[in-house]
Amino acid sequence: MNKDTFEKLQLKELKEIIKTHCQTSLGKDLLDNLYPSGNIDIVKRRLNENKEARSIIESSNHIPLDGVSNVNSIIDKVEKGMVLHPEELTQMEDFCRGCKKIKRFMVDKEFYSPTLSSYALNITECENIETEIIYCIKANKVDSQSSKELKKIRKDILLKENKIQEKLNKFLTSSANKKYIQEFIISKRDDRYVIPIKSSYKNDVNGIALDTSSKGNTVFIEPNSVSKLSLELISLKSQESIEEYKILSYLTELIFEKITQIKLNIEIIAEYDMVFAKAKYSQNTNGITPKVNDKGYTKIIDGKHPLLKGDVVPLNLEIGQNYRSLIITGPNAGGKTVALKTVGLLTLMVQCGFDICAREDTQMSVFEKIFVDIGDNQSIENALSTFSSHIKNIAQIMNSSNNSTLVLCDEIGSGTEPNEGAGLAVSILEEFYKTGCITIASTHYGEIKKFASLHPEFQNAGMMFDKNTLEPLYELTIGTSEDSNALFISKKMGIKDKVLKRAKEYINDKNYNLDIVKKSKRSSFEETDIKDSLSETIIYNVGDRVKLLDKDDFGIIYKTVDKFNNVQVLYNEKFIEVNIKRIKPNLKAEELYPEGYDMDTLFTSYKERKLEKDIKRGSKKALKMILKK
Repeated sequence: MNKDTFEKLQLKELKEIIKTHCQTSLGKDLLDNLYPSGNIDIVKRRLNENKEARSIIESSNHIPLDGVSNVNSIIDKVEKGMVLHPEELTQMEDFCRGCKKIKRFMVDKEFYSPTLSSYALNITECENIETEIIYCIKANKVDSQSSKELKKIRKDILLKENKIQEKLNKFLTSSANKKYIQEFIISKRDDRYVIPIKSSYKNDVNGIALDTSSKGNTVFIEPNSVSKLSLELISLKSQESIEEYKILSYLTELIFEKITQIKLNIEIIAEYDMVFAKAKYSQNTNGITPKVNDKGYTKIIDGKHPLLKGDVVPLNLEIGQNYRSLIITGPNAGGKTVALKTVGLLTLMVQCGFDICAREDTQMSVFEKIFVDIGDNQSIENALSTFSSHIKNIAQIMNSSNNSTLVLCDEIGSGTEPNEGAGLAVSILEEFYKTGCITIASTHYGEIKKFASLHPEFQNAGMMFDKNTLEPLYELTIGTSEDSNALFISKKMGIKDKVLKRAKEYINDKNYNLDIVKKSKRSSFEETDIKDSLSETIIYNVGDRVKLLDKDDFGIIYKTVDKFNNVQVLYNEKFIEVNIKRIKPNLKAEELYPEGYDMDTLFTSYKERKLEKDIKRGSKKALKMILKK
């Protein structure tokens, strides 16, 4: 199994649908990490769990998993020695209660599900933790009844606060203080009680200034009459925090003592949530639990791709008994790729323990490895063409395959010269067969169909097509191959009859009729009506005059076409490189210059020609000029 297989067959998309039936994030996380198993015993266990879970759902109105949350992060904190907060302890209490409920529920279902019920026996009921948290934590706070000491401290705090309130009320109601007060309220700053005093009178009030308003008009002062009480209150609150910490530590320690059992509870709850989600999905889709084997035999009866919506045409396919390789042919958009993906995804589903949409007699093989070569793998980053990327992928598949491998190839050998592609495809399929793989491949190549019809371990199959309506039937028929119907589809799409007639002749006898468009007696390059597609057949020679399309002007060919289809042209006394698609022929060189004309003179300036002549006659001036350069 590899990531590419899961992506191409859309296993993740299917998981996302099943995850909607989970009641906890524990089940969702487990589904994310669930992958197909190549072990038939594991697959049988998974499918059996699914069947039992569906029986429980059908016999019960409700599975008591709601309210059970993911406590893994809380357990991590406990393992690190951190003390839990009251809200975290409340969450743990909910989890412990949920474990107790699901255990009792599942033990009672032993008749419907002996295997799933046995898992519940491993759930530890942490009643002591549950009881202590309920007693000590209320409304996400440490309750006063948690300990005698905490109860006494909180009572003293209340008395101190009442005394402070009394003294501050006296201060507010005193007529002597009336002129100092900004607002007749008792406020708090840094957990200490204060009175809002006008800033202009801050020095007239005996007390400690603890804060100032943003505009500076008000100073918040703690009167000296309550300072001692405030300090005593601070001391009491410190004692309260210490006592709360002791209680929280005690409760955290209870959890730590049972941490191994709680972690096992988390695993079992996650398993239950995932299994019941799989069962609900099966129930919603009318899925079945197929028979499984590890012999490579697959028989899909009325199987449907789980991600297709609407009126889906079912797939009927058999492989692995009388033949080990299946070649699917048929028209474009006829359903070949969907058939391959359906086989692949249904196989992955079964090996994950999911029920599938098919009839009861369906049988699925369990494979150690499943590989696919489907879709356009063209890679710009690695400079790989579609064909190269397909071949690279197939090479990797071939090197990793064994006799318990399912290989799915779409349009095998395509993307290159047909004869080479067909020959290569046949050889690849033969190698997969010799390795012992179960192979299903789609193709348009007649040579592969012929090979499959001759090989005793290969079988042809075709996607049906209604020639009257031009509609694919998406129905696979084993034992017959189907034509690609390229000519028929082309006719329906409006291609001229004479074009189709010639195409049929070319297909049958390969006798090509090379109709060359006749040119007028005028210059062979004056046919401006010639299609751009014929420009590739034009031969350019040195001295030919051509039109530069980008400049709307003319130039002279200096160097002929190179391997990149570029020519060098003399234009405005400069040599430029132009692609032949950006020029048009104008006049041939033989029409421009007399026979025997020295073409080199076209590209040499008067100064260069004169200098050359001076050198030949031994001019000292010319020699000095060369030395100077």
